[in-house]
Amino acid sequence: PAQTVRFDGAIRGLRGAGVGPGIGTALEPGVDATVGSIYDAVLEEVPAYSASGNPAVLPELREHLSQHAAEVSRLLAGRRPGEMEFLTTQARRRAEQKFPLDAILSAYRCLHQGLLPWIREAALEVASEDSHMRRVVAAVTDFTATYTSAAGTLMTSAYVDATRSIAEAEGDRRTELLNTLLYGYDEADPRAAQLLRRSGYLEQRQSYCVAVARSVDPREMLSAPRAQRMADAVSQSLKDLPIRVLTGVRDNLVTVVMSGTRRLSGWTAPQSLLADRVYPKLRMVGPAALIGLSTDAPSTSYIPQALKEARIALDFANVADRVMPYAQVPLRSMLVRVAAEQIQSALPSWVHTLLDADKKARGSLTDTLRAYAEADMNVLRTAKALGIHPNTIYARMQRIESLTGRSPLSYNALTEMLLAVDCTTH
Repeated sequence: PAQTVRFDGAIRGLRGAGVGPGIGTALEPGVDATVGSIYDAVLEEVPAYSASGNPAVLPELREHLSQHAAEVSRLLAGRRPGEMEFLTTQARRRAEQKFPLDAILSAYRCLHQGLLPWIREAALEVASEDSHMRRVVAAVTDFTATYTSAAGTLMTSAYVDATRSIAEAEGDRRTELLNTLLYGYDEADPRAAQLLRRSGYLEQRQSYCVAVARSVDPREMLSAPRAQRMADAVSQSLKDLPIRVLTGVRDNLVTVVMSGTRRLSGWTAPQSLLADRVYPKLRMVGPAALIGLSTDAPSTSYIPQALKEARIALDFANVADRVMPYAQVPLRSMLVRVAAEQIQSALPSWVHTLLDADKKARGSLTDTLRAYAEADMNVLRTAKALGIHPNTIYARMQRIESLTGRSPLSYNALTEMLLAVDCTTH
């Protein structure tokens, strides 16, 4: 309705200037020439149209300009403004093709410049003899500006709506795809297989890798905008690599599924591991991020396992090693991490006695055990590493034996003590 009122006012201005309904007939001979001149002006002044590799862009541009010319002729022939559905159709087509809105609006400036002389000449031709030329030109200028402004506003609104709708649909599809990959799927499920096939995830010779990231302060991941900023930062760090990246936020963690070509063909050598290729890029995300990185997965069916690896690796990431590949997690640390919760009830009773005594000794007992293991069970090297006399080492070992009933100077007892302490304090 607002556009109707504005058009009515501009058309009344033409009538008041002495330009009658006959202008619609006067416009007809110059339609093709006007459309052609506007088309040429757009190609010259808006590089995006000439640079587009989409074969449909230029034919649809000419058709769209012809639709504008037809709409102007219809309005000036005295008919009521319509809904201008051709604008909505064009907006959705350009939004689907990711054609830039600013280029479309630049083309509308060319449209205004091309319509103005066409309408002006027709208006002067049909104006009554007592019409004042300046009033006619002013009325034509007002109508042309009103029309192109309304068309630009409608185009912008329709383009934004279409972009938002497409983004929501794409987001839903990406979410479904990410869930299917991360949580596994049954190959007998035709819907899942079709989704993966259409998205190119069932191609041969592909490697897959999963990364999970969070802020150094886990509380920041509770904020959706902050979590999304981290997801964007991770995606940005990988943009220069020839790999495919699928990113989402799951369980307050940024989760990334990466895929890349393992080998070009059966006759070519395999490329370097995908995890090795993305590792240096992920280190560029920033000091506020901790990232766990899985090993390479040979197919999509292994991605759920890769997700578990990435989550385990994330537990070992710290400020010093912000990006932790699963392959670099020490085996002993991984065993402790995995088994700590499972074997609490099976831990020997003496471990708590040892830890209580160690606390009173300010950690000297467990420090001695670790230093002794690091020194390959050599008392002299242990004493040198701790900066104490060897007799002190023997005294502490005797103290530990009295607490546990086992001699830490033996390999089996030392190994059991260190594992028990680590599992208890994990």
